This record gives sequence, structure tokens and C-alpha cells, in this order.
Amino acid sequence: MITSSIRYVYRESGLASVFNTGADAWIIILARTCRMFAYGASALVLALFFAELDVSDERIGLFMTLTLAGDVGLSLLLTLVADHVGRRRTLMFGSVLMIMSGTTFALCENYWLLLVAAVAGVISATGGDFGPFRAVEESMLSELTNPNTRADVLVWYVTTSALGSAVGTEVAGRAVHYLNSDSAAGGLGWPLRQAYHACYWAYAAMGILNLVLSLMLSTKSELQHRSIEDADTVVADNDSTSDIQLSPRPSSGRHTPRATATPGRSSSSSATVVDDSEEGGLSGGNAGSNDHEDDDSDFGGEGDPLAHPGTNSTPPQSARAKAPGRFSQISKKTRSIMYGLWFLLMVDSLADGMASIALTSYYMDSKFHMGKDSLGNILSISYLLAAFSSVFAGPLSRYIGLINTMVFTHVPSSAAVLLFPLPSSIGLTYALLLLRIGLNNLDQAPRAALIAAVVRPEERTAVLGITSLLRTLASTTGPTVTGFLAGSGRFWIAFVVAGALRLAYDFGLFAMFVNIRLYQYEPTTPPKEASSNRSTSASANDTHGDYSSVPGHPDTFVLDEEESITGDNR
Repeated sequence: MITSSIRYVYRESGLASVFNTGADAWIIILARTCRMFAYGASALVLALFFAELDVSDERIGLFMTLTLAGDVGLSLLLTLVADHVGRRRTLMFGSVLMIMSGTTFALCENYWLLLVAAVAGVISATGGDFGPFRAVEESMLSELTNPNTRADVLVWYVTTSALGSAVGTEVAGRAVHYLNSDSAAGGLGWPLRQAYHACYWAYAAMGILNLVLSLMLSTKSELQHRSIEDADTVVADNDSTSDIQLSPRPSSGRHTPRATATPGRSSSSSATVVDDSEEGGLSGGNAGSNDHEDDDSDFGGEGDPLAHPGTNSTPPQSARAKAPGRFSQISKKTRSIMYGLWFLLMVDSLADGMASIALTSYYMDSKFHMGKDSLGNILSISYLLAAFSSVFAGPLSRYIGLINTMVFTHVPSSAAVLLFPLPSSIGLTYALLLLRIGLNNLDQAPRAALIAAVVRPEERTAVLGITSLLRTLASTTGPTVTGFLAGSGRFWIAFVVAGALRLAYDFGLFAMFVNIRLYQYEPTTPPKEASSNRSTSASANDTHGDYSSVPGHPDTFVLDEEESITGDNR
């Protein structure tokens, strides 16, 4: 009984999916956890550090805005070339920039030099992961997983990052308190500025650790080029002896491909039907020359066997040499979906920039004059709650759908931001902070899984990179607005506006995407195969081949029964 319960929790929590994905996924998750440790520490002390340097509130807001603007340019550059120069090399370069920025903050107190280090390097101005890492890492994880395991792996990617932030804020708060306290109180009696500098030495150390972990990644994390034989196997496995045609099936936010079988069709005709189902911008006859990425960076434009099942030809070298820019290579169908999502994410990011964790800690410190250790404790407990709640994002996505999970968990968090300035006591303010941070991460893994589910595998790095870029760009104006409001004694308005914007994002997301069609470009587990494989080890998964070996579940990717959005690796 106990063993069965443990196995059930092991599967439902998504740990089975993480374990079976392999060492590369573990390394990526560990790297982000260490990085978020540094970001959590920076979120606590950054605004306080500048306040100690007698920098005005307006300049603090300007600093955060320009830092985020620098992240935009850096993210644009690195994510657009990541698949060309190598994803691992991109992460290594970002780690070097993180080391340089941390070292500068540990040694320097000049505002303009710190600004240059933040803009040209990697410093988390808001406590969020807005640098070049996240888009590349999420693309790697999408490459390493399949539709049945992706949401679970991304959930733990988010969960452990929240744990890293929790530990980072706790350690930073206690370290500053210990270093700044006099010897009579058991401290070292350092000046407060020196205590803040020490936090950035730890930041640089986490950059070194990220660099080492990036060196440990294997070639499996890079963009994989499928052979024609592999693609034919996928098409044959999906079609079998019948013709399977995908069609949308809206059901209260739970959407998966549904199959309509037409007996007696040959595999060649099946391939034709599958190709026809993607007309109108999904693949199309002319999509190869305009809507796909070149052969050097992705699965290959017109020669992509998944974009054109049944074809074995590759485009001539001259055609590939004339490939357009990466954004134009994202298919029209993908762009038509992502435009609306990008706009909504920019609204949400603007709100996050106005009420970032760094600015929130500064607001609480100026309003209640709290000790740095107490402030660190409050933020740390909030992040721990966020880590705990993030575990439930995977099961929620399976049972109520990706969109429903994103919206229903984010609305209470947004309302907490809106109401944050109202309480006059620390207790109520802390309760709202717990509600805000505790539920804030529940939409992150479903959001990444949603994007991976609606775009082609070869488009993921570019799409995720553009998503990160636009979110960072939108958030750049937030700190400046908040800085001017704080300088004029109206700090509280920033939280009211941010909460209203977040709620607009939530309701807009539900209205626009509740009926979106998912998993058009990836095979899923048919019900008969799922039923016969429920006791099969998940280690048989093939990330790029036939997913029929993935053990099934009544709520996983079945084709003719009531189903949920994401699969579960059993």
C-alpha cells in the first residue's frame, strides 16, 4: 500500500518524467536553480544597495529600465544565433557575462560603471530570469522531452527555480544582517555597503557554477536534425493502417488533437491527408521557402519531412542560401497565434516591471522600516510557498488544461498585487505577498508548454527567444514609471496599476486562447497503445520518434475519449 502510494506520488508529481528525460534535463534544472539563487539575492539587495549609495528613486527606476533594455538586446542577439553557434556555447557566453557583472558590483560603487556592467552583462534587476538563459534552456528541455513529459519537466524547472530564489533571498537577508551587525550582537560590524558587495561575490560564484554546468551538457541538448527515415517512421506510426486526420475539439480549456479514422487508406494517402490538414499556413505548398528556418539551424526548410510528409527531397543549396531572416522564417500560422499571445505577455510583463520583487522589497522596507533579515525571511517563505505550489502545475494542466491552469491560478495573484498597498499592518501586507508570490509561478510551466505545443520544433528557440525579448522590452518601462511615482510620494499607485494590468492579461488570455488547437506538429499516444502500455517503463520514450511507447493514462493524450491537455509519463 505504501509502495503503491509512493509510486503514485512519484508519477503524479512529474518526478518520473524528469528522471526519465535524462542527465541533460537535470543539469539544466540545476543550473537555473543556482542562477535563481543569485537572482533572489540580487532582488533583495539591489534597490537597497543603491539607496545606501544615496541614489535617488528616479535613478533607481531608470537603472532597472536600462538594465532590462540591455537584456532585450542581449537576449535578441543570443537567442537568434543559439541554434547556429550552439545552445551550450550560448549558455557559456551568458555565464561569462554573469560573472563579469557580479564581479563589477562586488568591487565598484560608481553608478555609471554599475549601469554599464548591468546593461552589457547579466544582472537581474527585478529578480526575474530576463536574461539570455531561459529561452535557450526551455528550448533545450522541449527538445529533450515529448508532449507526454514536457509539462512535468517544465514544472520542475520552475519549481526548483523558486526554491533557488527562496534560498537566495533568505541567505542574502541573513548574510547582510550578520555582516552589518556589530560584534556585541554577534556580527562582524561591516559597513552596510560592504555587506551588499559580499552578496555580489556570491552572484559571481553562481555564474562560475553555471559555466561549469553548461560545459557538462551533451549534444542531445542541441537542435536535433531528424533523418528522412525517422520522419517516415513517425508518419507511419501515427497513421498505421488507417488515415488519421487531426481536428480541433474545444472543451472548456481542454484541447488535444482528435483523430478521425478512415479505414482502407494506404500510408501514402494518409501522408497526403495529414499534409492537407495543415493547409492555410501550417505547412502549405510554398511554406518551405518562406516559413521555415534554414537547414543549418533547424530541421530544414522545404526538405523538412515533418512539414511535408511523404517527400524525400531536400532543397537545392541555392534555395537554402537565400533563406530570409529568422523572424520571417517562423511560419505564418505560428505568427498568427503568437501575435495575440505576445501582446498579452507584454501587458503582463509591463505590470511585473512596475511591481517587481526588487521594488516590492524596497516598498516594504520604506513603508515598515523592517530589518534586512526579517525582509529576507518574508521573501524566502514566499518563494518556498511558490516552489511548493508549482508542483501542482503539472497535475492541474493534465486535468483542467493549460489555459485554465494559467488563468485560474494567476487571477488571485494579480488581485493580491492590486490590493497590496491597502493594508497598514505588516501581517496583512505579508499575507497578500504570500498570495501573490505563492501562486505567481503556477502559470510559467504551462505557458512554456503552451508555446511548445503550438509551434514547430524547429521554431521553438526563435519563438521562445522573441517571447522573452518582448516580455523584457515591455517590462523596461515599468521600473522608470514606478521610480517617478516613488519619488513623488505615490509609490502605491504602481501596485494598483500593475494589478489591473495583470487582471487584463488573465481575462484576455482566457478569452483569446481557450479554444486553441494544440500538438499539431507532434505525435500523441493513441488510446489502444496507451492502454496496452500502462505498465511499460517510461524509459522507453523516444523524444523524436514513435511516442506510442509512452505509457498512457485515462487523462492523457487519448484520441476519442475525454482527455486533458498534457501527457503524463507513467
